[in-house]
Amino acid sequence: MSQRVLTTESGAPVADNQNSATAGVGGPLLLQDQHLLEKLARFNRERIPERVVHARGSGAYGHFEVTDDVTGYTHAAFLGGIGKRTEVFARFSTVADNLGGADAVRDPRGFALKFYTEEGNYDLVGNNTPVFFIKDPLKFPDFIHSQKRDPFTGKQEPDNVWDFWAHAPEATHQVTWLMGDRGIPASYRHMNGYGSHTYQWTNAAGEGFFVKYHFKTNQGIRCLSTEQAQEQAGKDPNSHQTDLLQAIERGVHPSWTLYVQIMPAADAADYRFNPFDLTKVWPHRDHPLQRVGRLVLDRNPDNVFAEVEQAAFSPNNFVPGIGPSADKMLQGRLFAYADAHRYRLGVNHTQLAVNAPRATTADNYGRDGLMAANSQGRYARNYEPNSHDGPAETGRPLAAPLPVSGHTGTHAAPQHTKDDDFYQAGELYRLMSEEEKRRLVANIAGGLAQVSRDDVIEKNLAHFQAADPEYGRRVREAVEALRED
Repeated sequence: MSQRVLTTESGAPVADNQNSATAGVGGPLLLQDQHLLEKLARFNRERIPERVVHARGSGAYGHFEVTDDVTGYTHAAFLGGIGKRTEVFARFSTVADNLGGADAVRDPRGFALKFYTEEGNYDLVGNNTPVFFIKDPLKFPDFIHSQKRDPFTGKQEPDNVWDFWAHAPEATHQVTWLMGDRGIPASYRHMNGYGSHTYQWTNAAGEGFFVKYHFKTNQGIRCLSTEQAQEQAGKDPNSHQTDLLQAIERGVHPSWTLYVQIMPAADAADYRFNPFDLTKVWPHRDHPLQRVGRLVLDRNPDNVFAEVEQAAFSPNNFVPGIGPSADKMLQGRLFAYADAHRYRLGVNHTQLAVNAPRATTADNYGRDGLMAANSQGRYARNYEPNSHDGPAETGRPLAAPLPVSGHTGTHAAPQHTKDDDFYQAGELYRLMSEEEKRRLVANIAGGLAQVSRDDVIEKNLAHFQAADPEYGRRVREAVEALRED
């Protein structure tokens, strides 16, 4: 086989890739050396803005196969029959740290899936926890600022972290998850994934149901203690990336079983707490898990930058039969995620290979913009309606309409009969074994004891006390002991 020829970006052959052109032997470089200038200019532009959150991530391809009939609840084609298979791309990530951060840290993990369905791409963007710290997207920038690097010190500050949580009592449930034994997964393969938000399914008859997604790992849950994580992060900051890559390369394909909780839409208004509140779970005794299918990851990306860093997930990428709910955080993310990718990758990021539909073709009137590649030919029009057989609307909504009422305004979340910020955090605490409680208290106290303001400490202690008196007492005693040392 003949040797391939190295070329410039324009396709011209490169004569010498080892020596720059100079004015005589040993002389200064020449501005006319197009290959040198092009090579350096491209190198300077190899990086793009990293994600503000979920910057550090890993990804893999695979498939989702339906194992149980759910056609009574949704008419989504990729869920339309037992044995149905759909290609999937998954991205796992930490949340708070930068692109160069370690994998083995106490932080929620992103669990994002792109289903390449025949009706378009469906993106399901969640975490490895079923709840989150806040319930209103207006708080999201402030929350993330409190968890990221301080503008002055340049590092994460316990004062900032716990000060925000002190003023966000709804975070108590997620803090209990984060500081518990599942706060540091041993690998991406050994953690569950959750849609976290409440979504809507609609069946062929137009009936609406609210659903929550649960991806249960078939590898079993494995987590690290704080001490194990510190050791792991020091030995291999890329531990989760290494584990996922090597497992798939050696043919050990990680898998998850998808279950859903289903609530008839008519039941939502009178449920004992707000079913669209991201800080709360639906108890399984109310809405048992129903199996749907199996997710398998079996192929690594060929290029991490092109396929993982440039992968763009947005929860507003729905397909017929699936839609949003009144979950405020989900509503905010319908805009924020897509807008983040327009900023990072450009308005045409959906044309990149990892983001483009695979089982169908995108056909619309979007044109031009940076890196546009969809001219669609001289006869294609860029407006609608038209008289030239361009793509037309279907008139069929993706999901059932959501009822609305009342006056516009900045309203607090509606109160249901059992709504509060602490009950479910207490329930989670009371489910733990004595050893799990001991580790949870130690993890919380280890961070809270570093806070410099007594009033911030007291506000947080009051949250744990409200969740469970024993929980609050033990955290208080542990914090006081650490501060006396």
